[in-house]
Amino acid sequence: MTEIDEHKTLKPKKGERQESFRNLSDIEIKRLYTPEDIKDLNYEMDLGEPGKFPFTRGAYRNMYRGRLWTMRQFAGFGTAAQTNERYKFLLEHGQTGLSVAFSLHTIYGYEADNEYALGEVGKEGVSIDTLEDMETLFSSIDLSKISTSMTINGPAAILLAMYIVTAEKQGHSPDLLRGTIQNDILKEYIAQKSWIFPPEESMRLIVDTIEYCAKNVPQWYTISISGYHIREAGSTAVQELAFTLADGFAYVEAAMERGLNVDDFAPRLSFFFNAHNNFFEEICKYRAARRIWAKRMKNKYNAKKIESLRLRFHTQTAGVSLSAQEPENNIARVTMQGLAAVLGGTQSLHTNSFDEALCLPTEKAVKIALRTQQIIAQESGAADTVDPLAGSYYVESLTNRMEDEAEAYFEKIAELGGVIPAIKANFFQKEIANASYKYQQEIEKSERIIVGVNDFQLREPCSTPILKIDDQVSKDQIDLLNKIRKNRNNEMVKEKLEKLKIAAQGSENLMPYIIDTIREYASIGEIVSILKEVFGTYDEDSIF
Repeated sequence: MTEIDEHKTLKPKKGERQESFRNLSDIEIKRLYTPEDIKDLNYEMDLGEPGKFPFTRGAYRNMYRGRLWTMRQFAGFGTAAQTNERYKFLLEHGQTGLSVAFSLHTIYGYEADNEYALGEVGKEGVSIDTLEDMETLFSSIDLSKISTSMTINGPAAILLAMYIVTAEKQGHSPDLLRGTIQNDILKEYIAQKSWIFPPEESMRLIVDTIEYCAKNVPQWYTISISGYHIREAGSTAVQELAFTLADGFAYVEAAMERGLNVDDFAPRLSFFFNAHNNFFEEICKYRAARRIWAKRMKNKYNAKKIESLRLRFHTQTAGVSLSAQEPENNIARVTMQGLAAVLGGTQSLHTNSFDEALCLPTEKAVKIALRTQQIIAQESGAADTVDPLAGSYYVESLTNRMEDEAEAYFEKIAELGGVIPAIKANFFQKEIANASYKYQQEIEKSERIIVGVNDFQLREPCSTPILKIDDQVSKDQIDLLNKIRKNRNNEMVKEKLEKLKIAAQGSENLMPYIIDTIREYASIGEIVSILKEVFGTYDEDSIF
């Protein structure tokens, strides 16, 4: 292309809608992309075949031509019995994997009768206190035949122990279990803020689960390294990409410092990304993530197994993008986001329900969300070929740009001494806060249009049915907890908790001790309290 031709082709034309077009990562989008934008692209080194290094084009050779992604709707509310009914409803309508949302008091390691749980029990997720709750949650669901994801972090080791013992009581060996615990505490300090223990002690628990599962629960994904909550807190797509992968590298290094061989645990690390509104930005984010991970695992950590290099991820559509105004508009948003996740090569997907800006999903709304995935899978043609957008000048250029932007962040994090020192210096928190503020300002100034929110508004009252969790749930949960305390062998519970405390004071792997306490129906609150005595708690320095 000559200099004159390039000038004529690429120069913005008069009459464009706005002066500058930028995606949510503030990357300026050119009017037109040409071969010049990817002239340095090396097909073998930068793209390659799907299922081969560097995995840019997909984690597996056949992708959805071999099998579709797992349709894993996130669900949990009220009591374990109520959520069990929802799981059976979803499975009957074609869901292919379970995903557990836990009550806030469970997430923080409190029992239902703790003063901090007042008014929260079962309102945001299912209330789990003891093994009996976990047994009820999966009643009549064969854990050897279903894959289960659990969104839990601070007490993740405890919930994993409950799941293992529940399966054991169903007659299943741990080596048959398939699923994931989120177990990503670094992003809690960065974004979601539901930590319990200090970072170093939390990392010990995570490496304990990695080490234990590598030997005993080999099909289990020990961490779902989560960019989702980083994005929900207000980050850009580039920040989500960079901060999530930086957390992943930190977990790899911590496990290797324990003495674990990278190829013994890396294949069971997974990722969890957000799918936001800018369609191409999201697709390029996923493609860049696979390439960055593969290159770092091979070149820095000397991983040899192809499974160690292959980044696999779950996607959830962006809860933060849903509007309470005209909530039916969210169906269109979720469809677009879900399609981006599929075109980006996700291994499993949750599509949000259109009413989630107002309440926990109703049955009608969650069925529409599941049907959205099924329509993408069966009717859109998106699953018929692998990485259909490969070779697009725009897509390949933006994938490269996002990789470069992420690498720049890795350098900044390294200069601060790594992820944990950067957390303590509030680096991530400030970056996300600034990005979130900028985005909100753009909406308030109508520089970014959100349909039905800052333009095309209708002044009509919302008529969407609301799912409400009755306060009786809290009373029922407390009554059940008291019944468990009365009927279990409390002397044995005390003995097992004391053994856990002694082990925590040393350097042993704590998973066997936690499992022993769970078998005796010790509560999450009791186990967390014991660990707090040894590990202490953590308070973040305020940056505002």
